[in-house]
Amino acid sequence: MHTIPIMCNNMSISKTRQLLVDVARQLFAKNGLENTTMNDIALSSGKGRRTLYTYFKSKEDIYYAVIESELERLSDKLDEVAAKKIRPQDKVIELIYTHLSMIRETVVRNGNLRAEFFRNIWMVEKVRKNFDDAEIELFRKVYTEGKEVGEFDIDNIELVADITHYCIKGLEVPYIYGRIAHGMTEEATKPQVAKVVYGALGKLNKR
Repeated sequence: MHTIPIMCNNMSISKTRQLLVDVARQLFAKNGLENTTMNDIALSSGKGRRTLYTYFKSKEDIYYAVIESELERLSDKLDEVAAKKIRPQDKVIELIYTHLSMIRETVVRNGNLRAEFFRNIWMVEKVRKNFDDAEIELFRKVYTEGKEVGEFDIDNIELVADITHYCIKGLEVPYIYGRIAHGMTEEATKPQVAKVVYGALGKLNKR
């Protein structure tokens, strides 16, 4: 008999927390992390300081929550790509482009917060660990699928998945700043990227 009220209460807690995170993200994006206070977040959310401190002990805590929320958006998108009924070789390319485009969108849409992604890289790194592990696992699954159907010739799937993830991670900053394939469209770059990727994966069968 008590299940429904408990569930409703949990949903309310989740909604309140997400509201606070959303409000904080918007304020961080507008004013920057340093120029935003806990009081600013409490006032803008309409929830008050007591409610805010019920969920977050400090501004750093809510900053971590903002980064986690942004990474969850990216993770959900990557899951969608991994679930598509397309060839593993096409899935790998789409995962790479989805990761990079979503990271760029995240940084661009966060205005003044974008500098914090790079200035406080170690703060971001601590929050990224779960996302990074999940992405590596996605690549392992796709590579296993590709190997099973004869598209990839990979001896050590775990190693190749690790390398793929960290290569993409290393491309994030130059991609965001437009230092890679400057002036070229995504469609124009895909064939060359596919050549590099398929070569590294030991692709067995051509189209």
